[in-house]
Amino acid sequence: MRRWLAALLLTLAAPVAAADAPLLTSHLRIHDPFVVAEPASKTYWLFSKNDPAVTGDPRIGIMAYASSDLAHWQTPKLVFALPKDSWADDGGWAPEVHRWKGRYYLFATFHNDKAAIPASDKRPNYRRATLLAVSDRVDGPYHLIHKGEPVTGPNVMTLDGSLYVDPAGKPWMVYAHEWIQTGDGRMEAVPLNPDLSAAGPPQLLFKASDADWAVGQKQPAGDVSYVTDGPELYRSKSGTLLMLWSSWGKGGYVQAQARSTSGTIAGPWEQLGPLIMQDSGHGMLFHSFDGKLMLVLHRPFKRAIAKFYEMRDTGDRLEVVREAVELDGEAYPTHGCPMGVSDARC
Repeated sequence: MRRWLAALLLTLAAPVAAADAPLLTSHLRIHDPFVVAEPASKTYWLFSKNDPAVTGDPRIGIMAYASSDLAHWQTPKLVFALPKDSWADDGGWAPEVHRWKGRYYLFATFHNDKAAIPASDKRPNYRRATLLAVSDRVDGPYHLIHKGEPVTGPNVMTLDGSLYVDPAGKPWMVYAHEWIQTGDGRMEAVPLNPDLSAAGPPQLLFKASDADWAVGQKQPAGDVSYVTDGPELYRSKSGTLLMLWSSWGKGGYVQAQARSTSGTIAGPWEQLGPLIMQDSGHGMLFHSFDGKLMLVLHRPFKRAIAKFYEMRDTGDRLEVVREAVELDGEAYPTHGCPMGVSDARC
């Protein structure tokens, strides 16, 4: 019954799909979604790792879907292909696209598990890092900068790099320092020059175990690891500096938030707890064309789809207003039931 009601809600609420946008949100099998709302064309661009089965292009890289309403999507196209002479040979995780000095910059994580780096603790380490690419158009094509070398250097295992520009206009890259290398995953930030190269050493913001809701994962070597994942910084309407980030909790993946008590990237960072649970995470914020603050994340962790939430900026934190079930026909939402159905399991 709930599936029928959700499907009815989707049918009633969504506009008629354009002929060139045949894909529904529920069709998009996607991890680490990132949305850019491009105002000139009134187009939402949804970026994710390239899926050859969808784009028809076998190259390792990043693809982008386009939509006018967040419900109907065009067949995606490849916007970045990893060059064959790159040190990396796999990945394409956690793509983000940011406007900086009049151009669009793509941040995406790549790796090579055959390129060993000095080992730490009980696990072998290999090259993994966020690479940067640039384009004059939001939909690419994007081309690597810094000769394809990561901002963080060759011997540091990082992922999920995100651009943050502080009130003085200085750029930073915030990223997760991999638990594989550190055991207790770290959230770090490196100051950048105007060309987005490193301008100084990285700074530790916090560790995954600082969050009392985070659950350590038992490893084959017998140790317990804590994961940091998916950082994004957001300046609230009151000037509070917040960070979205994810880790593992009791019920799987968790979308959480933290707050800088100093209002600066240096922190200290106070953990505010989960925003969305039920195996949900790696969320990113954007504003819809009708002015709503929106969050996109993926759920569940396996065979995930892009999930959209309307959010509220309270000044000192973010709150969920509702899950936008009209976009994907969700029958088991994390927040609220379709069409007001009362059901304790929703």
